Amino acid sequence: MRQVISVSLPENIAKKLKNYIKHSSFASISEYFKYLFEADSSNIISEKELMSAIIESRKEYKNGKTIKANSIVDLL
Repeated sequence: MRQVISVSLPENIAKKLKNYIKHSSFASISEYFKYLFEADSSNIISEKELMSAIIESRKEYKNGKTIKANSIVDLL
C-alpha cells in the first residue's frame, strides 16, 4: 500500500529537482526521494550501538591502547 507525502519546495529548487530527474537515471521524483531516504537511513546507527562504541573506546583508553598524535596526519 502506498501513502502520498507532500513536500513543499521553493520554485527554484523544484525546477532544479525536475531538471535533475529528467537528466538522471531516476524515473521519478518519488524514486529519487526513496533513494535518498535509503541512503540516509543506512548511515544511521542506533543509540545502543553508539553507547557500545563509547564504552569500548573508554576501555581501550584506560588500557593504553591509544595513539598520541599531534595532528590527524600523524594517524595516517
